[in-house]
Order: sequence, then structure tokens, then C-alpha cells
Amino acid sequence: MSRRNVTAPELPAQTDRPDLVVVGSGFFGLTIAERCATELDLKVLILERRYHLGGNAYSEFDPETGIEVHKYGTHLFHTSNEKVWDYVNRFTTFTNYQHKVFGKFEGQVYSLPMNLALINSFFGKSHTPDEARALIAEQSSEIDTKDAKNLEEKAISLIGRPLYEAFIKGYTAKQWQTDPTELSADIITRLPVRYNFDNRYFNDKYEGLPTDGYTAWLERMADHPNIEVRLDTDFLDEDVSAEFKGKVPIVYTGPVDEYFDNVEGRLSWRTVDLEVETVDVDDYQGTGVVNANDPDVPFTRVLEFKHLHPERTYLPGKSIVVHEFSRFAEPEDEPYYPINTADDREKLLKYRDLAEKEPMVLFGGRLGTYKYLDMHMAIASALSMYENKLKPHFADGAELKSGGVDA
Repeated sequence: MSRRNVTAPELPAQTDRPDLVVVGSGFFGLTIAERCATELDLKVLILERRYHLGGNAYSEFDPETGIEVHKYGTHLFHTSNEKVWDYVNRFTTFTNYQHKVFGKFEGQVYSLPMNLALINSFFGKSHTPDEARALIAEQSSEIDTKDAKNLEEKAISLIGRPLYEAFIKGYTAKQWQTDPTELSADIITRLPVRYNFDNRYFNDKYEGLPTDGYTAWLERMADHPNIEVRLDTDFLDEDVSAEFKGKVPIVYTGPVDEYFDNVEGRLSWRTVDLEVETVDVDDYQGTGVVNANDPDVPFTRVLEFKHLHPERTYLPGKSIVVHEFSRFAEPEDEPYYPINTADDREKLLKYRDLAEKEPMVLFGGRLGTYKYLDMHMAIASALSMYENKLKPHFADGAELKSGGVDA
């Protein structure tokens, strides 16, 4: 794909050039910008190609219902990292929300992750924890894990065929648009089963949602006199990149393959399509997320955002529901999840070599490193880049070594 050459927004005069340019305003980019502006008193310019800051964590309040809609799918904050938790609490307080997910299969709804409640409901019998362990051990003995040749065999070796066919097979086929027998066994390392009634989706020490919403949190991170945010500005436009490349340190959080004009080939991603609908019911499904495990149901899950903030007041008789569909990302799509095939890893190694030779550019974040990062992981990674690379360079004069693309 060739670089776009369009009329760019007016750029600063050379004398007004910032100390650091951050490309992308997701959690990684915002953390870098905030730390450098606050701790090092640097002038930071954030370039964001979308009309809003915050990357995929951006949310909007629906004016009719008052419901906070997560524009790019449900985002749940959780972490056990004390450093990350202390950092994010500088910008927002959190509710005590604990995420719970349910799965629908053949007309019945089950509690996820797989736990004693699901086992009892699915097999129609009450089991003690030991009885449930024995049952799953017997069913999973069909295939030895070390002999598993594909995802299906690996899953069966971990949880048995009945649970696999109900809760993994159809969902996975939709997520990957591929039969699980054709997917690598390496995709799953484990499938945890809880032999108790704990149905909290996450096990982290800290969990909650930003009290005032994600966008308020994101805007507070960027609210510093040393930070300038330019929206609707694509760094890869020739006029924009020419102003800064090789002239000022850059932290780039966009797709690494696009940065290099896909010279080593495109990396493969999954994306999602979100069908948003306002429905004339007060409560559509009774919870925030219900997975669609039946293979003949085209969507992967249904989201209902009002359940994420039950403490808020909403317009009665209305709710907002989102049906989420998963597919391979095309060049014009928003990339969500790295597929990370062997071919992708080979390409990524080549991009890492190119990144190390790119003067004064650090690559970070989910897109820049081609790694799936939860929000807390992106923040932790950004804090690490700041402490280990940017602070030594700007505060102590250490050489800024380019790169940062993981493989």
C-alpha cells in the first residue's frame, strides 16, 4: 500500500517542534505522553488519526438513554499490578463492578468461566468438587495432551469432548472463521475449570470500571499544558511524517507493518463488527455479556452496556444492545487481535530488524508490537518504556536505541 498524500492539518513551525511525538492516543501512547510531560517537563505532541482520543477504549454517552457505549466493544479494567493500579488511580476512581459472563447453548444459559455451576447444569446432576474433577478427568482422558495435533484435540485433552463441543467448538470456529481441527494446538495453553461456584470472570486483585467513564479518564491523562493532541491526523501521510521522522524522537503505536509500508507483507489480524441497536425494553438479557456458543448463530456474543454501571440512572424502558461478529481484518478494517501464525512471526522478526534501524523511533502498544495487550498490560508496558528508555535518554543523555517490536 502506498502512502496517502493528502492535505494535512497545518503543522507547527520548525522552531515550535515538540520534544517528543507520540503516534496514537490509546492507553500506551497516553501513558508515555503523560509521564514525559509531567515528570520530564517535555513538550509532547500526540497525533491521532481518529476523531477522538483513547484508541479502542473510547466510549460515548448515548444522549437518549444516558447509557455509556463502549465504541469498540466492552472494555473491563482489571489488574494485579500494584504499580499500574497506583498509576491509573491518579486519573479516575473505579466502581466495584465485577465482570461475569454467561454462555448460551441450545436454548439454555450457563455461568462462565467453566465452574461447578456450569458442570452441574450441563450434566443435570449435582457434583461435589471431587466428583466434578473425576468426571472431567475421565472425559479428558480420551486424548493425551502431548499427542494433541490441533486445537480440537488439545481442548478435548484438557476438558473432555462434551464441554468442548458445547462451549469451545462453535465459539472458536466463529472467532477464527476456521474449523478447530485446522487450528494449531498452540493457540490454547490451558482451559481452566473452577471446581467451585466462583463465576468472577477475572481473578485479579483489582477490578472495576472508571466511575465517570472511559473518555473522562482518557481526557484527564491528556490534560496537561505540555501535551497537544491533534485528532484526524494520520502520521503516515507523507506531509506529516516528513515533518518529524529523523528530527524528533517518536513513539509509534500504530500497526508496525503499515509503518514500513508492508514491505515484508501484511500481518494478519482479527477484527470485529458491532451492530448497535436501541431496544424498547428496560433489560434485554439481564447481564453485560452473553456468549453465543451455538455454531449456527452468526454472532459471537451480545453486549448490554447498562449492566456495567448499575449504579447509574437510565431512561426507563430503553436499553442498548450490541451484537458482535468476528472475522479476518481487511486492509481498511480496524485491527483488534493478532492472529500470530508462524508466517506472521516470521514477518515480525523482519519488522523488528527494520525497527531497530529506524532512527529515533520506539514501537509500542498492541499494534506496534503485534501482541494482544489488555489495558493494564499496555499501561505497564508503557511505564516500562518510559522508565527504561525515554527517561534515561531525556534526563541523563543516554542513547535512544530504536526498536521495541517484540517477536
